[in-house]
Amino acid sequence: MGTQTWFYWALASAFFAAMTAIFAKLGLQGINSDFATFIRTWVIIVALGAFLTYTKQWQSLSHLSGKNWLFLILSGLATGASWVAYFKALQMGNASQVAPIDKFSVVLVALFAVLFLGEKPSGQDWLGIALVAAGVLTLAFKR
Repeated sequence: MGTQTWFYWALASAFFAAMTAIFAKLGLQGINSDFATFIRTWVIIVALGAFLTYTKQWQSLSHLSGKNWLFLILSGLATGASWVAYFKALQMGNASQVAPIDKFSVVLVALFAVLFLGEKPSGQDWLGIALVAAGVLTLAFKR
């Protein structure tokens, strides 16, 4: 794999995140958004279990450190909270407005990476982050 392979995975993530919004908006009609999130979670568990089995990537839980457990559990809780909030927002609002607000996470990740991970974005990075923030606000609060 090349050093830029992450970019293609990130593009795939963006594509599937976009499809998530569209499929979720269509699937939420007439049902509770929290129950829909529950169904979605089970689909993910089954699909990822099948993927791990197919690719033979299962690992022993004994190899995880206390730090691994702590941060993976916190990440899982944050993901669950994000999904519940996202589905609730999609049920109540337009996908074309909800998705851009959700992408404000790009700005928050950059800020949190500086604060908690010691990352140092360049001037060009900060310009891009500011443009994302402006784009989110422009798309989310259209009249």
